[in-house]
Amino acid sequence: MEMLSLAFSIAFIALSTFVLLSRRRSGRGANLPPGSYGWPIMGETIEFLFGKPENFVGDRMNKYSPDIFKTKILGEKTAVICGPNGHKFLFANEHKYFTAFRPHPMQHLFRSYKAAAAAAPAPAPPPQTQVTDETKAIRQPGFLKPEALMRFLPKMDLITQQQLQTHFAGGESVVKVHPLAKTITLTIACHFFLGINNPDRIARLVKYFDDVTVGMHCIMLNIPGTIFYRANKAANAIRKELIAVIKEKKAAMASGAPLQDILSHMVVATDPSGRSMPEPEIADKIMGLLTAGYSTVATTMTFLMKYVGLNPEIYEKVRAEQMEIAGGKKKKEGELLEWEDMGKMKYTWNVICETMRMVPPLQGTFRDVLTEFTYAGYTIPKGWKVYWTVSTTNTNPNYFKNPETFNPSRYDEGEAPPPYTYVPFGGGPRMCPGKEYARLAILAFVHNVVKNYKWEVVDPNEKVEGDMMPEPQKGLPIRLCRL
Repeated sequence: MEMLSLAFSIAFIALSTFVLLSRRRSGRGANLPPGSYGWPIMGETIEFLFGKPENFVGDRMNKYSPDIFKTKILGEKTAVICGPNGHKFLFANEHKYFTAFRPHPMQHLFRSYKAAAAAAPAPAPPPQTQVTDETKAIRQPGFLKPEALMRFLPKMDLITQQQLQTHFAGGESVVKVHPLAKTITLTIACHFFLGINNPDRIARLVKYFDDVTVGMHCIMLNIPGTIFYRANKAANAIRKELIAVIKEKKAAMASGAPLQDILSHMVVATDPSGRSMPEPEIADKIMGLLTAGYSTVATTMTFLMKYVGLNPEIYEKVRAEQMEIAGGKKKKEGELLEWEDMGKMKYTWNVICETMRMVPPLQGTFRDVLTEFTYAGYTIPKGWKVYWTVSTTNTNPNYFKNPETFNPSRYDEGEAPPPYTYVPFGGGPRMCPGKEYARLAILAFVHNVVKNYKWEVVDPNEKVEGDMMPEPQKGLPIRLCRL
């Protein structure tokens, strides 16, 4: 009888331990943040995607907590960490509590080589090569360091000039800014990352990248007519195009072509075992890099044209600064921009910063929780996701006086926003590695536009569409006048 009682006791203890561990793993029983998981299965994904993400976050900050709240979006239990203290905590604890996480639609669109490797008879790549972030491919050879960008800056300038001459006709006309900005940024990115200049190929890629960008944060419903179906189809088309470029690059390199772009270095790179990266994996990584250097830069260019066009006094200040730079050239007319010129564009950079505050080119990103942690008195379990967003500070009057007003002068010395309130490029170890690349591309664009054109925004009240990546509903038509 005693043995039977002992057996029952052991079984009870084991069962209790299992239940407690299960609850701990799922987050039950923990002091979770306030909030709601929303509907079964879908959670609050619909509200997150089809409302505006900044409204989604702001409404819940007001309802639950200004520091943190829980939700369920894109299939994941998620803690949204808010405000400047949240930014500081996240940036200071990268790799300790968090690692990068791509929502499932992005994993599917940018990680096709995993499935291909698993299906192939050859051994799958080692785990460390499978999870390598593509930013490593551009950090290691130093492509985004100042000395590399310094050499590429004249090409950025020249490409911008050529695109403006092609798309901005002489005299007065009405043109759409957003399609042009996308073509310029993708042309620059194809030069920089791939070493190619094929206008027809780039024109094909623009439409594909538009569909992929929209599909990165969507409901994964892969049937004709859905956002994800179009994105998946576009990703396959881009992958096919990029694999063709890779084969051309390999042939050129075999003939003695120099390693002058990121793609060339990816082609020759090997892991510790001496294994080269498969072509589909290279294509997926390049697709990720092109996407990152495409939509966000084009978005900032577009909305800068809107706000500068709506504020003639700001246009005049920007033009005066750029004309002084142009007039200071000592060599023959038509000399391209130099590194020193970019340091003189202080007011213009303030205008760009204010544009990104008013319309963040990317609303936010996700992190995977590596180990359980506590923040603001609440516990976030391992395996949850954290959503980081700039929108909890950008329009807060506690940090930005008259936040609805477009005011580039707020970034002048003495008026700069408090720490961790303005972080368009993130911070900490995962600060955007392409920050300087984006800065140069946008400054080169502004320099060439204001030197040669004046414009009027056709519809000042044009709606802004998009979820995570905003865009003007009609493409931002402007009435252009060549000077």
